Amino acid sequence: MTTTSDSAASQLPFDRPNALDVSLMYEALRREAPVTRVTTPVGDPAWLVTSYQEARQIYADSRFVRSHPEPEKASRVTDGALAAGPTQDPENERFRHERMRGMLAPAFSARRMRLLSGRIEELVVECLDDMQAAHDARPGEPVDLHELLAFNLPVRVICELIGVPYEDRDFFTGLSERLGGATADARVAMGELSSYMLTLAAEKRKNPTTDVISDFVAMQEKDPTFVDTEMSRLAAGLLFAGHETTSTRINLGVMFLLSEPSRRDQFLKDPDGQVNAMVEEVLRMSAAFGLGLPRYAQEDVEIGGVTIARGDLVLISNDAANRDAAVFEDPHEFKMDRKPNTHLAFAHGMYVCLGSNLARSELRLVFPALFRRFPTMRLAVDVDDIKMDSYRLNNVVERVPVIW
Repeated sequence: MTTTSDSAASQLPFDRPNALDVSLMYEALRREAPVTRVTTPVGDPAWLVTSYQEARQIYADSRFVRSHPEPEKASRVTDGALAAGPTQDPENERFRHERMRGMLAPAFSARRMRLLSGRIEELVVECLDDMQAAHDARPGEPVDLHELLAFNLPVRVICELIGVPYEDRDFFTGLSERLGGATADARVAMGELSSYMLTLAAEKRKNPTTDVISDFVAMQEKDPTFVDTEMSRLAAGLLFAGHETTSTRINLGVMFLLSEPSRRDQFLKDPDGQVNAMVEEVLRMSAAFGLGLPRYAQEDVEIGGVTIARGDLVLISNDAANRDAAVFEDPHEFKMDRKPNTHLAFAHGMYVCLGSNLARSELRLVFPALFRRFPTMRLAVDVDDIKMDSYRLNNVVERVPVIW
């Protein structure tokens, strides 16, 4: 059961000028109040956080969590499967969250990412070879960077890390596209993907290897409370989260560099020396979460001059917070050498993204390799002609045509 929305509240998602810019509504709302009433895509009431300070404050506040004190009354973001509504009960949330992070921390540690970097480099080269083959097959015609690199690379990396056979990629790709949607079909896709994960887990019990699913199977033997339903949904969510946001950031990073040729030329002068700072700016500027990240207040809390009541849905807009002029000078300008760059692309506090090391590793390797291989690459269409789907969990670019 949901509550009735405020008819005067702004409706999400907001229109944006193009894939590289955020909605003008964010600044307008931030001027009025850093925490503002909005309506979710399914018509439920929520608070939208558009300022950096309040976003960090809520991330660090244990009174804002993914569970709801009365789940049947909770506002929902969408009818989808991921980040659409509340999760488990409040009493178990912190325990489950800490257990999950403990399970996944070794797989996503900086050391593990360093060990994986050689394989990522190999996969990058294979994807660039695919781009060159597509170019050679149809000289003069655009090559879709999204299909051949931005989507293909993160999928292959996360499949290897988790233990998903790459030959199942077509099946996985279809499920992934459905899982990120905002309709009830996303919940069906989650069930199908969870079932698939259980099948893989059964195989790993017979023939364990060095991957996350094998680790999960071993953990189940030590902890009988880590049941199949929890394990399969965790693996399914990890597989989805491990590729889609990285894919979006490769797409948008390339678009930022190519939308103004001087940026590409500047980067080409010293790709290795500039890539770390450039990647952080891509992370700050690439608005990937159009609907915001959901939290529910476990008690009445005053934030940003308003009282958020117990049970209220709060949507933290990293996209807006990362363009807050109170923190970032010239916040709408893409500056490859921006320092410091304390963005919230991976959230903050107890919910900071465990996959941040993996994402950074992929991004730091892909951009220098891409622009060294194709130094004259340019967009085949105007930025305004590259559309994003803002109704999905993550804002997705479906096609990035390039030529060289």
